[in-house]
Formats: sequence, structure tokens, C-alpha cells
Amino acid sequence: MEKRVEFQNLERAAKGKRIARNIIIYTFLTLWAVLVLFPFYWMILSSVKSYGAYNGEFIPKLYTLNPTLENYKEVFTAVPLADYLVNTLIFTLATTAIMLVVTVLAAFSFARLDFKGKNLAFTLFLALMMIPSELVVITNFMTVTELDLRNTFMGLILPSVASVFYIYLLKENFAQIPDELYYAAKVDGTSDFKYLWKVMIPICKPTLITVTILKVIECWNSFVWPRLVTDNEAYFLVSNGIQEIRENGLGRENIPAMMAAVVVISVPLIVLFLIFRKKIMAGVSRGGMKG
Repeated sequence: MEKRVEFQNLERAAKGKRIARNIIIYTFLTLWAVLVLFPFYWMILSSVKSYGAYNGEFIPKLYTLNPTLENYKEVFTAVPLADYLVNTLIFTLATTAIMLVVTVLAAFSFARLDFKGKNLAFTLFLALMMIPSELVVITNFMTVTELDLRNTFMGLILPSVASVFYIYLLKENFAQIPDELYYAAKVDGTSDFKYLWKVMIPICKPTLITVTILKVIECWNSFVWPRLVTDNEAYFLVSNGIQEIRENGLGRENIPAMMAAVVVISVPLIVLFLIFRKKIMAGVSRGGMKG
């Protein structure tokens, strides 16, 4: 009887510790979520406030009783934001598609094919990750200029079609596939390309989805390179559009309209991440495991 009472006391104590630990964890996570999400809330809130209401607030309010969509209308009329969105969509889709082809073929070569100097080549390839991307911007700019590709989609796309990190991530994922599958496929007369298409790509689909989404986000947020190689409004991306709104005075004077433009540009990526967040996490964790 005493042992039973003692066991019940220990069980209640352990349960109390679990409850206390969960309270601390969820309190911390709630505070962290508020800190992370508050800027997005403030951005959306500011975008639905009128110009007069926003500037009339001596102390900023965390709510508005008279939301308006006039700011969204204004940003589409002040600059051709719709055209910038179309250009960004073309740039993002084309760059991502070409990058996937390059990445898959390069990762397959390093992971499965045997050729002289493969390990040295891959080591040198990884060494490129140590070089900041800003250092190659000047070289890329001079190359694109000499090829007369400024103010063209080709000039925008070409420097972004290869990524050492994505190739490394996919190569590690490909390397996890047992060699026996490859040898069995070769015995059956399967070509390397068919093996890649029928076996490796389906198995590594989560990582490919992750790479695709991350590249889409990277292209959509691209700022420095588009600003360098485009000065023709017909090829401006949304990053150029934000700068255009700011430079023509609208963003400096009308903060709510500027926030509306940021919302329009940000929402597609937020929705994309929310839809595929589980696949992104699964792909990254899968690519980081070995064995």
C-alpha cells in the first residue's frame, strides 16, 4: 500500500513537471511568434489605413476602424506594378526551370557516375561556397555587358541558373540511394538518364520540391542583380518596382501605399511557404542525413 502511494506521488510529481515544462515552452513559443509575426501584422494594418488616418496618429494604433483598399489601387496606378509582377513571374519560372535541369544533372554526375578527378572537382566546386556572391557580381556584370545582354531576360536569368548549395544538397540526397538499385538497372539495360528519371528523381522528390521552392523565393526576392542589369522599365522586377515607388515620392510621403505594395509582393511567397512548409522541412532534413 505504501509503495502504491509512493508511486502515485512520483507520478503526480512527474506530471506536474511535464505541465510546468510545457507551460514554459509554449509561453516562449507564443512570445517568439508574436515577435516574428508582428511586423507582418503592422505591414498589413498600415496598408489598409488611409493616408490621413496614418499621419493623424500621434501615437500609432494597433487597429483601425475604417480600413480602406485605396492604397492598393494607388500603387497599381502610380507605377506599372502589374507589369513588374509579370516580369518577375517570367524571370522566376524560367530561372527555376533551368536551374533544376542543371542541378539535377550535376548532382547525378557527382553522386553516381565515376570519372577521373571527380572528388577533386567536387572539392573545388564546394570551395566556391566560401566566396561571397557579392564578389562575383562585378565579373557577371562585365560578362553580361560584353555579351550585350543588359535589359534582357537572358541577362537576368543566366547568372542565377547554377547553385553550388543546391547541387550539394541534391548530391547528398542522391548518394543515399543504394548502389544495388543502380547496378540492377544497368544489368537490365537501363540508361543513366532513364535511371535518373525513373528511380532517383521520384525517390528524391521532397528535396527537389524544397530546392524548387527555395529558388522561387530567391528569385522573387532578387534585388541587387536586377538593379544592375536593367534600367529599362520594360524589364523591371518587383524589387525595382519597390524602389521606383520610393524614388517617385509615393513611398516617402505615403507610407500606407508603400506598405500596400510590399503586401502585394510578399503575399505570394508567404502563401507558397505555408502550403509547402512540411515538404521544405522534410526535404532539408532528408538532404542532411547520410546513410
